Formats: sequence, C-alpha cells, structure tokens
Amino acid sequence: MLATAVVAAVTTPAVLLSVTPALADAKASVASVTQQGGTQDKPSIEELEKAAEKAQKAYEAAEAAQQAARVVLEAAISDDAPLAVAAKAAKQEAATAATAKENADKALADAKAALAALPETATAEEKAAAEKAVTDAETAAVSAADAKTTADEKATAAGTARDDARVAAVREYGKVQNALKEALKEKEAADKALADARDEAGEPEEPSCVPENKLTTVVNGLPSKLVAGSTTDFSVRVTNGTKKTMDAVSPSVNFHATDNGGYNVIDDAFHLQWSTAASPVWKNVGADHKAGSISPLKAGTHADVKLRLKIDAKAPAGHGVAFVAGEYVNNDESCGGNFSTEYAFGLLPAGSAVDDDVDDAEPGETTPPTSDNEPQGGSSTTPEDSGDDDGSLASTGSSSPLPQVAAAAGGALALGAAALFTVRRRRSNSAV
Repeated sequence: MLATAVVAAVTTPAVLLSVTPALADAKASVASVTQQGGTQDKPSIEELEKAAEKAQKAYEAAEAAQQAARVVLEAAISDDAPLAVAAKAAKQEAATAATAKENADKALADAKAALAALPETATAEEKAAAEKAVTDAETAAVSAADAKTTADEKATAAGTARDDARVAAVREYGKVQNALKEALKEKEAADKALADARDEAGEPEEPSCVPENKLTTVVNGLPSKLVAGSTTDFSVRVTNGTKKTMDAVSPSVNFHATDNGGYNVIDDAFHLQWSTAASPVWKNVGADHKAGSISPLKAGTHADVKLRLKIDAKAPAGHGVAFVAGEYVNNDESCGGNFSTEYAFGLLPAGSAVDDDVDDAEPGETTPPTSDNEPQGGSSTTPEDSGDDDGSLASTGSSSPLPQVAAAAGGALALGAAALFTVRRRRSNSAV
C-alpha cells in the first residue's frame, strides 16, 4: 500500500495541470487566427496580439513546470526518497535474515553431530536431551528459512517499487519537456503571425523581451552547507557582457528547499535581504524576488549586490536550490534577461557544526544551458537604490497545504516563474 501511494504521488502530473489548460487555449487561439488567415476575413492585429499573449503565457507556464518537474524527478531518484530508504532497509533486513538462517542451519548441524557422537554408555536422559536439541534446531531452522524467504520477497518488492517510481518520474519529466517544446512551437507561430500582420499593415513591431546569455549573474560566497538558525552573507555579481548599455538591470534570487524526504516544502524558513554601496541599508527581497537594481549597467562592466540570508531555527534538515537570474529593461522599452542558474546546497538542523573550509555552492543547470556562465567584462558599476521596503526580514517563499510531491511541484512553479523575464514588459513597470 505504501509503495502504491508513493508511486501515485510521484507520477501524478501535478506540474502539467497548470500547463495543459493554458497550452490548449493557446493552441486553439493560434489555430483560429491561422485558419482565418486563409480566408478573406483575416484576423485583426488585436486578435493576433491576444493569441500571442496566450501563447506566451502557456510557454512561461511550461518553463516553470519544467523546473517543477525537475524538483519532482530529483526527489524521486534521491537516495533519501522514502521508497529508496525503504528499499535499503528491506535489503538490510534480508541480509540479517540470511545470516540468521545460516546460524540456524549451523546450529542444526551441530545438534545432529552431537546426537550422533553420543557414546553407547549415554543415559536415556542424555539421549532425550540430544534428540530434543535436534528437534528444536530443526524448528528454528525452518522458521529462519521462512523469515529469509519473507525478507527476500519484501526486499524485491521494495526495490521494484523504488525503480518503478524513478522510471515514472523520468517519464513524467519527459512529458513536461515535450509540453515545453510544443508551447515554444505555438509561441513562435503566434509571434510570427503577429509580426507578419504588423509588417503587412506597416505598423512597427512592439518591442519584446529576448534571451540574453551575455548578461550573467554569478553567486559568490554561498556555502554548499547551510545551518538552520544561521545568517549567511554572500553576493551576486551581475555582468553586462554585451556591447550595449543596459539602462536598468535587476538580479533575481529565490530559495527553494524541501526536507530530507523531498516532499515537504520549507521555503517559508528562508528570508533574504539585499544591500549595495549606494544603498547600504538592508532591504527585503520581495515577492518578485528582485534583489535591488543597477541603473545603468554599461557594456563590459559588472556590479555586485550583497545578500543576507536568514534561516529559521525550526527548519528541518533537507536540501535546497538557489535560483539566480537577471533581467534588463532599456529606455526604448526593449528588454530581456538570462535564464536562471541553480546553486544546490544542503540544509543542516539548528546547532550543527560546519567546518570553516566548507566549499561554496557551485553553479548547476541553467535552463536552457548556455556557454556563457562566467562573468564577462571588467570594471564595476555601483548599483542604485530600488524599492521602499523596510528593514525587516521578509519571507522568500509561501507555505502550501498541498501534499508531498504536489507541494514540491507547486513551490517550484512559484519560484520558476520568478526567474523568467516578462515578454513585452513596459519600462513603466520596471522603474528604478
């Protein structure tokens, strides 16, 4: 029953629930305007804009779902996953049962040997005692053999349940990846239809956000092991590796973590603040996960944003990932950003001792991967103040009543969306 329940939890396509309706709506909208394009009544610019907007939202949901599915997948294949722990325990029980059977068989052989070695002068009481020892040893040997059979079956079933859950998680991750590809295809079709219509109408194309992997955001000084109840200072270096000035750049930092079981989201335990030389008073990183602003960031330069992370003492031991990205908005309303990079870390319970020479968290997967993960350029730029938050610590996450894997997926969806830049984002919505 436990195996069935956990497998069901892992394979439930929770991360697809937010993608499927949006993708279906976008496909229907794109198909509608495409079909109209073949008739005399061509779709209007407004209709095409709505179709492109729906396709964009579906694409963003699919990207966030991919990050959520990755969290689910890593939880399923982790050695700390419940089924993996159960399989390991069952294997150990089987080994213990095998040893017990070996000892019982040896005891039976010894009892039989002792009975056979009785001299002819042995008394009736001695013979009866030796025979009873053999009988008792036979009973114990049969019991040990049955216990070993049961333990072997349990170990096999536990191992199968663990492997089935891992395979199911991989398959679900594949579905999410396919959904992302499909969403991208629909988005590109909608964008092209809108651009063609605008060209035909002689209208200038509305500026949209674009991926920019030469805008890099690199974490420095974040330990690979964090302790509940501690406060950690680190920084993010934002580098403009392009040949153009970026008028306003905003780094985005968000922490997502689960307990060692992999299913209970503990984002609420993480509280993040930012500070710069130009704005030395610590300010909260808000719900949008923006850690200050740099205005402007000239070509070939970089700027450092200081960050302070406080973890609640009540936080359980577990594992987490810091998602770090950056976005820019120019005065001409052009915009873009890089894709989030993952920095994995372990979370230790309050009071745990950590060596002074613990390694820093290393950059992991970037979605999609880029070849420009290292900072480029040389001279630094001082970030300017942004936001009016007070100095109190604010939570970077939110609690969720969703059970186990669904909760982890939901938490990853929330943080994934924060790491994505918004298409057609107006400068008025990004003022610093």
